[in-house]
Amino acid sequence: MKRIFSYLTPYKRRMTLGITIKILGTLAELLIPFILTYILEHVIITMEIPRIVLYGVIMILCSVAACVGNVTANRMAAKVTADFSIAMRKDLFSKTLYLSAHDTDQFTIPSLESRTTSDTYNVQNFIGMMQRMGIRAPILLLGGVGITLFMDSALALVMIATMPFIFVTVYGVARRGVPLYTKVQKSTDDMIRVVREDVLGVRVIKALSKNDYENRRYDGYNYALTKQERHASIVMNAVNPIMTLLMNLGIAGVIAVAAYRVSAGTSSAATVIAFTQYFTLISMALMSLSRMFIMYTKCAASANRISEVLDMPDSFPLTEDDGKGDPSSKISFENVTFSYLGKKPNLENITLSVPKGGTLGIIGATGSGKSTVVKLLLRFYDADSGTIRIDGKKISSYTKEELASMFGVALQNDFLYADTIEENIRFGREISHEDIVRAAKIAQAYDFISAMPDGFQHMISSKGTNLSGGQRQRILIARAIAAHPGILILDDSSSALDYKTDANLRHALKESMSDSTVITAAQRVSSVKSCDLILVLDEGRVIGRGKHEDLLENCAEYRQISDSQMGGAFLD
Repeated sequence: MKRIFSYLTPYKRRMTLGITIKILGTLAELLIPFILTYILEHVIITMEIPRIVLYGVIMILCSVAACVGNVTANRMAAKVTADFSIAMRKDLFSKTLYLSAHDTDQFTIPSLESRTTSDTYNVQNFIGMMQRMGIRAPILLLGGVGITLFMDSALALVMIATMPFIFVTVYGVARRGVPLYTKVQKSTDDMIRVVREDVLGVRVIKALSKNDYENRRYDGYNYALTKQERHASIVMNAVNPIMTLLMNLGIAGVIAVAAYRVSAGTSSAATVIAFTQYFTLISMALMSLSRMFIMYTKCAASANRISEVLDMPDSFPLTEDDGKGDPSSKISFENVTFSYLGKKPNLENITLSVPKGGTLGIIGATGSGKSTVVKLLLRFYDADSGTIRIDGKKISSYTKEELASMFGVALQNDFLYADTIEENIRFGREISHEDIVRAAKIAQAYDFISAMPDGFQHMISSKGTNLSGGQRQRILIARAIAAHPGILILDDSSSALDYKTDANLRHALKESMSDSTVITAAQRVSSVKSCDLILVLDEGRVIGRGKHEDLLENCAEYRQISDSQMGGAFLD
């Protein structure tokens, strides 16, 4: 919770002013029953109308002050809460974007979504209530007890006798709340994961008529979440009826003792009336505190989950370069081995070197490790052993910004967002329209973009659903090319292109990107056959290395792939 409360530091002045106003308004509210008792005992009996009117006006002024003070303080609290939430969510979202792929895998995407939405909502609600009721309720409780002790200590002690039982009940239930609501949030993560999967795969679900199956799968997670919420609610909501019982017992005790004391002449009816009002205020304060404890349990569980993300250390810190690299080599892998789960290697003893302006092709079956090579080069993950270098320097010696500025990347399952084609290619970078047009031409996207009535201003729907697969891939390739990257990575990014368009793309890249080092990971031999160096991967190991012609002679697996694709003939 300390980590979360630190976001309130910039708003201390506003909070102090709001709390001061809240205190003054609550004190004015506390005075009203006391003034009423004084009027009943000392003013009315004088039958002096001006004096009665004066005290009546004082009561009205106290009521107005209480109302205005509470409304003003609540508005200020709402503003502080909103600003606090914006800052917290901004940092959480930013941290989520900067998490390494390894850390993202550990948290999972659905859990990060849940932490950014429902968890921040729980914290926001508690911070708001803390400023509204967290100040008012204790003042009403302590002030009410203090005034009643002053008015009639015997009656006050009867009322106070119930409070230890109330506090023990609230504390005992609140202790169970944090683990219960932690389980609820984990169940929420699971349900979000299912919803996310079904939304992304809705076309496949409909095509295979698996609507009922997915409904049943969702119902299972929905029921599990409901069960956790019901259990938590039953435990936490036990506070209210127990408190109501204890407070009713307290009222009954006060009335019984008050009746005896009034009949004995040691107390007055006006005092009993005031006690009833104060007991009502104290009861409201206790109910508010119980609600705050319930909300605190939710907030504490959510705050812990948010802090886990915010406090996650950088998994891949900067290191010093060892100075052992070859500056003439643009990219080099030196005996690189890597495993996602730390068990079976997904890549094993990978060694390669690509000069500046050279081209590297990586080919292999699904799961052979092609994309893993790309992820390690981008430093989405760090190798378990071996060294990866760019321009002779270890990639761990580059900052994230330096490393990212070197690459242009087009992935097979990359994303497009709801905006114009031009903005999707620009992607928030300072790239001129001329460079965007150039990139579209190289990517073979210019013709179909120009054929649209609004050209580059054509609006793309979310995920590019109003474009064909080939059109989406060409826009993604144009995005990768537009910033003139030193290293261009095409990871199975032309799988939806026909052979003629793919061949035209390769020719355009060769003519226009000669200064860039191009890495192409693909399952098509036609996409890599013109590369200076081709690696053939199988289960994370290099089983073939060389140019296309050499591999046709020396690598049986490569020759088999080539023969299976159009009999080894290619459209150039």
